[in-house]
Amino acid sequence: MSAIDKLIENTIRADVRAIGSYHVPDASGYIKLDAMENPYELPESLRRELGARLADAALNRYPVASYRTIKNKICAKLGVPAGYDVLLGNGSDELIAIMATAIARQDKRAVVMAPVPAFVMFSRSAQFAGADFVGVPVKADFSLDREAMLAAIEQHQPSLVFLAYPNNPTGNLFDAADMEAVIRALGDSGIAVVDEAYQPFAQKSFMGRLPDFPNLVVMRTLSKLGLAGIRLGYLSGNAELLAEFEKVRPPYNVNVLTQVAAEFALDHLEILDRQAESINAERSRLASELAALPGVEVFPSAANFISLRVPDADAVCARLHAEKVLIKNLSKMHKLLTNCIRVTVSTPEENTQFLTALKASL
Repeated sequence: MSAIDKLIENTIRADVRAIGSYHVPDASGYIKLDAMENPYELPESLRRELGARLADAALNRYPVASYRTIKNKICAKLGVPAGYDVLLGNGSDELIAIMATAIARQDKRAVVMAPVPAFVMFSRSAQFAGADFVGVPVKADFSLDREAMLAAIEQHQPSLVFLAYPNNPTGNLFDAADMEAVIRALGDSGIAVVDEAYQPFAQKSFMGRLPDFPNLVVMRTLSKLGLAGIRLGYLSGNAELLAEFEKVRPPYNVNVLTQVAAEFALDHLEILDRQAESINAERSRLASELAALPGVEVFPSAANFISLRVPDADAVCARLHAEKVLIKNLSKMHKLLTNCIRVTVSTPEENTQFLTALKASL
């Protein structure tokens, strides 16, 4: 064993050594339909105006620690209830990690729970924080298994439960009444986090229900709305709860360029909303054409992606890759996703190219 191998064995946690890093494939030269990004840029005139604002950013200074300006814009424009504030993160990933760290106890193992299949960072953040993760399988139609969730809550007493609305990677909206039952079952023993990363496309939200549930937190990101490159997530909830998460948040975690770009985008929110409407229209067309293909099962989606089952996911993904089209192979994520793939809804041109390549692969 080499010296560096000994060093790693003696210093790096065994569970970290046993896993791989979060893999993002190189998309150079590909039609990129694997990451749920908005394919549309801002209009040229607005890009020039944004460039001027970014040029004026004070890069020699730390961000204003309170982030009051961007917080006020988020609260005013994105449906945060009156009297509620937001906590900002470097994308939703950091917010998930902040919450997992805040609930991870030193006297006993805390539990983080989510319906599965789910966003991988729910379980990873729990692991890295030193908490246990309990995944509760959804039903075969990807709906929330209410009775299984309630039984798991009673058995494991989780401190944190993530409910993605709509869910990733399946794309469907869980029944709101089932989610309310989970939130109520947690009571004052657990925090319910409704992850609304895809809210711009779902047009449904629990944000307005924050006053109804003291243990409810609603988390969103600007990534899917069309600002994936700036990495800005936000969450809202009870002020006392946010104050505890604030203690874990790294100082200056949102940089000044992100703040300027986000404020500018929120000043032109109507353009991003129109882009979301275009994506939703293409989602309907794409789903309809996919459903007409032999051997393809399309699942309902309220997000900017569609999940579907094909006869052989590995073969389809390999053929699409050869045609320079990147999609997500979901088969290895969970047994419920056997032979499932996920495709981002893109521009009409890219969606048509994907359909053509998919037909050939089938």
